[in-house]
Amino acid sequence: MGDRARKDALFAEFAAVGKVLGNATRLELLDLLGQGPRSVESLADAADLGMSTCSAHLQTLREAGLVESRRDGKRVYYSLTGTDVAGLWDHLRRVAQAHRPHTELARRAYLGPEDTAAIDTDELLRRLARGDVVILDVRPATEFAAGHLPGAVHIPLEELAERIGELPRDHEVVAYCRGQYCVLAHDAVRLLTAEGLDARRATDGVLEWRLAGVPIEAGAA
Repeated sequence: MGDRARKDALFAEFAAVGKVLGNATRLELLDLLGQGPRSVESLADAADLGMSTCSAHLQTLREAGLVESRRDGKRVYYSLTGTDVAGLWDHLRRVAQAHRPHTELARRAYLGPEDTAAIDTDELLRRLARGDVVILDVRPATEFAAGHLPGAVHIPLEELAERIGELPRDHEVVAYCRGQYCVLAHDAVRLLTAEGLDARRATDGVLEWRLAGVPIEAGAA
């Protein structure tokens, strides 16, 4: 094999990963797995996919080396193969945001107008250390159990309207979800402020915190 052929073989390996990433559904599955390991059933439900379709996409991701699987009884669980895969997904989003103008338009269309006040991670961690803020995780229970900020109160978004009385009114509430491109915290802050609570959303979420080395703990509420 000549130098050209060896180089082509190497770049073909890089291209294989790029080809797998060139699918919106598979990127959504990577985003969900950035929260922690999940069963095929849970992923299919969260991504609004049929089981066979979800399994096929996960197999493709596994063949590319981006995810791995384990069996627990009758269920199969998937997880990212490393934090570098989460970092790849995060960097891909940032590059698109920086260099593709339509990305920002699509982000605004999905998340809604920037009408929810935000707090960055450094300020949030300082406030948590002082104990003068309530941190609210509005993700589904499976994601909370896989990893969350220590001390976070867990109320899934779909339960928030009925359980809003569980939140104190003498502290600011900061809601967070999956990350910068997740709509759940935006919706939560709109609901909380409409009910008269002092609320902001975190600019980041579990994906960004994992990559930044912010302490995350696992376990159900």
